[in-house]
Amino acid sequence: MASCRRCDIRVLVAIVCGLLTTIVLGLGFWSIMIRIKRGTYAPSSSIPIAFCRNGGTWENGRCICTEEWKGLRCTMANFCKNSTDRGFTFLRIPVGRYGSSLEKCDKNTLNAGNPIATRLCNLNENGEITLENATIGSCNENLESLEKQIDNISVGSQNISAEAQILTSDVGKLTPENITSAVNVVGQIFNSSRNASSEAKLVAVTTVSQLLDVNEDVFQKVPADNTFATLIEQMEDYSLSLGNKTVVKPNIAIQSVNFSSESTVQSTGVRFTVGKGSSNSLVSGSTSVSTSADSLDPDDQTELQIWLNTSKINLQSCGFVVYQNSKLFQSKTFTTKSNFSQKIISGTVNKNEKNQSPSVEMVFRPQHNAKEFQLHSYACVYWNFSMKDWDTNGCYKRGSNNEFLRCYCTHTTNFAVLMSFKKKYNYPESLNTISNVGCTLSIICLVLTIIFQIVTRKVRKTSITWVLVNLCISMLIFNLLFVFGIENSNKTNGSNTDNTSDNNIIPKKDISVTLNLTCTVTAALLHYFLLATFTWTALSAAQLYFLLIRTMKPLPQRFIMFVSLIGWGLPVVVVSMTVGIIFSHNKNDDQWELKYRQEEICWLAIPESNGFMTSPLLWSFIVPVILILINNVVIFIIIVVQVLWKNNQNLASTKKVSSLKKILNTLSIAVIFGITWFLAFLMLIDDNNIRDIFSYMFCLFNTTQGVQIFVFHTVKTKVFQNEASKVLKSLSSSSGRVQSLPSLTPLRLRVRMYNMLRSLPVLNERFRLLEPLVVTKETTFSESDQANTGR
Repeated sequence: MASCRRCDIRVLVAIVCGLLTTIVLGLGFWSIMIRIKRGTYAPSSSIPIAFCRNGGTWENGRCICTEEWKGLRCTMANFCKNSTDRGFTFLRIPVGRYGSSLEKCDKNTLNAGNPIATRLCNLNENGEITLENATIGSCNENLESLEKQIDNISVGSQNISAEAQILTSDVGKLTPENITSAVNVVGQIFNSSRNASSEAKLVAVTTVSQLLDVNEDVFQKVPADNTFATLIEQMEDYSLSLGNKTVVKPNIAIQSVNFSSESTVQSTGVRFTVGKGSSNSLVSGSTSVSTSADSLDPDDQTELQIWLNTSKINLQSCGFVVYQNSKLFQSKTFTTKSNFSQKIISGTVNKNEKNQSPSVEMVFRPQHNAKEFQLHSYACVYWNFSMKDWDTNGCYKRGSNNEFLRCYCTHTTNFAVLMSFKKKYNYPESLNTISNVGCTLSIICLVLTIIFQIVTRKVRKTSITWVLVNLCISMLIFNLLFVFGIENSNKTNGSNTDNTSDNNIIPKKDISVTLNLTCTVTAALLHYFLLATFTWTALSAAQLYFLLIRTMKPLPQRFIMFVSLIGWGLPVVVVSMTVGIIFSHNKNDDQWELKYRQEEICWLAIPESNGFMTSPLLWSFIVPVILILINNVVIFIIIVVQVLWKNNQNLASTKKVSSLKKILNTLSIAVIFGITWFLAFLMLIDDNNIRDIFSYMFCLFNTTQGVQIFVFHTVKTKVFQNEASKVLKSLSSSSGRVQSLPSLTPLRLRVRMYNMLRSLPVLNERFRLLEPLVVTKETTFSESDQANTGR
């Protein structure tokens, strides 16, 4: 007995080692396939690894550097080093920006917590990076108190402007109320009737540039009044008064052009160009103007260009203002969520004739991540001050190409191209023929198992029918949804862009998403039926535990009703709560569906790495499934050790069961318990290539599970074998092969049929699986029956 137990333990250890080896080999094969696939299908890149240095990113054929670096590979310094001036310490400051001192105002002051001083890092006339002297502010002033000093701004404009610049240097602390006060202050500084000094206006441009760094969400909370409109109009007037000068700050550029009254040559047009920079900020030298241009002339370095047709008017001066973003232009019809640049350009003229206005032509280069997004639509618009919103009246599209969008307007004002982008999704390839055939085979086997279990339930009189049928039903529906609904129909519909259309219609958002309610419903159903499948595997494990381990105790009362409520009701609660919570948190977002599902396939969304711990996917699917699988594994081990692999020397039936049959019995229980579904978790990897491979593997294991359930729980039953013997008997009778045996009783026909099947080793091993005791008894009867017949 002791030797047999040691043998069983060795066999069990061998099985565990075999399973672990298989898993390791599978993972090794998977990694090899990934490397092969990457080497075969990955597009070759002409850009070496780490080509862009110091935080630069490769976008649209060039390195986009941070503000602190410039150059082809972002290797040239564009900052002032750490410094100290007048007792104040400053960290690294990018060129063109003010740096805030580390020293802050005391908590008992009006300006508590804000920096005391700022220092400008700038380029001198020779292009050398230099640090200006520190500007010290007052801790007893804040933006609200400065706003009250507007009436005296003509006297102390320079001091007020400097204080406003210092108070807006830390953009992370600015509130909507601070923005309103700051805009009112700088708007009055630009007001020509206030007679502010030119130095004060120059510092005020820096303040406006700093305000444009504030988060978009803060700007959207600013009260809707004429605060921004007044500032925009004052900036337009200021652009006419610079006298052929240029002012460039990181988020705003101003260019003024004056025409001499003594000139006898009339200008045909004025062309203003904004060129590409090494970063997304405007820098000195990135703008240029031509006063005798007859058309647009963009090149590879052009980001934005505007041409004023002045051939029919007597022009005195004109001015241009470029805003890096549209935060001062808060629209009710067009909302922005991305960080893509939506530059605004203003063209203003000062002319003698009041009834004539030059026509305007413009080209814009879309600024976006071309790897992840593509242009979906655009509109040529201008800012309508009476509507306080964008308008298309008098503006038309002039076509587009791969690089530029062209617009034409019949008047001058603040212009923009409102662009809507669509994300590029890497939709996976359809399941191949082998996978489709395999899934179809699994579906057929599950249907046959369900029909057989229902039709023969009274004959078999077994208590596991209800749980097994519900498990097969949930698994069947999930397989059907997986095969016919996992693909998003947007894949075949395509992402048609209308950027070439002549219809000048303002898009609603800067990011366009084609919603698919059918895909969302499919994802919810897949979520539900997969959870239901795992729940029924847990209930099946619990039922077998009661039947095989606690054999002396009956099943709980109303067991069928209890397990039915759990099997079908619990997944409903989980899925409903998940969808409800996501919708309640994102009900103001039209794209809330993509918080629940993916766009590439109709399945649960895979969150970003930093949001995984709080994602619904983790708590509504991964955690419940892991708990169920752990429960199933524990029960599986108990059943394997105490029932399947335990030899009882007093029972002849257990002595004759071979190790192969035990292994097959173990695998049959593993299939019912869903142990092999551990591989389904690999479908959740956030990599398109890996997810595709495991989609095929997942379909393959589904096929194995459906076929094995059919073999072990349909083909292996005595009822099925009896029916199969009857079919074989009828076929034999029709061909006249058994007409010489009219005296055999039905019982002896069973024995003869069994002996015939026994002659086929493979069928014999499979038909006797899981029923060693019954087969042994019948074999003994068969041998005695043959002896009696021989007599």
